[in-house]
Amino acid sequence: MEFRDLKKQYQMLKEEIDQAILDVVKDGNYILGTQVSQLEDELSEFSGSKHCVCCGNGTDALILALMYWNIGPGDAVFVPDFTCFASVTCILTRGAEPVFVDIDLKTFNMDPNSLEEAVLNVTREGRIRPRVIMPVDLFGLPADYGRILEIARKYSLLVLEDAAQSFGASINGRRTCSFGDISTTSFFPSKPLGCYGDGGALFTGSREIADRLKSMRFLGRSVADQYDNINIGLNSRLDTLQAAILLKKLRAFKEYELDCVTRIAEYYSSLLKNVVSIPRIPEDFYSSWAQYTILLENEAQRDSLKDYLSTLGVPSAVYYPRPMHLQKACEGLATPLVSLANSVHASKCALSLPMHPYLTDEEVEMITTTIIEHIG
Repeated sequence: MEFRDLKKQYQMLKEEIDQAILDVVKDGNYILGTQVSQLEDELSEFSGSKHCVCCGNGTDALILALMYWNIGPGDAVFVPDFTCFASVTCILTRGAEPVFVDIDLKTFNMDPNSLEEAVLNVTREGRIRPRVIMPVDLFGLPADYGRILEIARKYSLLVLEDAAQSFGASINGRRTCSFGDISTTSFFPSKPLGCYGDGGALFTGSREIADRLKSMRFLGRSVADQYDNINIGLNSRLDTLQAAILLKKLRAFKEYELDCVTRIAEYYSSLLKNVVSIPRIPEDFYSSWAQYTILLENEAQRDSLKDYLSTLGVPSAVYYPRPMHLQKACEGLATPLVSLANSVHASKCALSLPMHPYLTDEEVEMITTTIIEHIG
């Protein structure tokens, strides 16, 4: 059994993907070939965002957004304490300071009440400037953008939507990658829409921002003269091969994969709802189910279940075993300004189960039966 079965997905799409790769090899245009601009157009149309700029990976996408806004020393970026370290490393790379915000245990996403408390505390303290809110759509579920955008407007803050795990998700029919002043996603292989290596993208409603980001992803070069560098940028371009693969995978993603993971998640929940704490999807929210994550009662129960599943050949994963404020790389940062108790609890009790569009009902039944038997 695979945690996320990329091999089975490839077998389903083999003919199309093989031909797409061969077409790129025959053409020989490996950097910013026509497939990249075609992918950007299709991603833009799907997300509902006016402009899409593909880049080397999801972390670079976040860095490019912060670079565009000139975020740096003395600036505060509000980020969930329970997330992947990529969300934090881009802030530290810019010399800015991450301000950790607690999560809502029902959704694993940024708690707007904790966010506003953190903004007020930073403002009151006066040591750093509140600049950016970076919600992270964890495990495929969009953050509470209704309330987060209200807070951003109230305190004149920018919103950088980290939709690395939620491409394809939505709120009231509005898809992720369209909520932020700039939004980003990742095409890391295990993401809802993944390539065969690294890849990422930025989304914006502004042509001016998109044009500058296209320059910045290619060392800041001018469109008119590639040897006239008009911006400071990165060397972060999506390879044509990856774009060609993503174009084929995007078709399957839209046509049936999102529906499949939704059905599988609902089946998981129907079998586990009286056994463990299952993922909660707020009304009018739609998850793209990057992970199916349950909460156990304590760390010992979580670790015991993980070990037991492993003995039966069932993979599982702990996302994330340590909150951000307890990471060694964050030791020199200021003391957290809000309680982070929920983030600490989730790091000790969360367990992600196999989740992908090709998981069978029989596999779900075997996994859930094993959990029920072990927990009793």
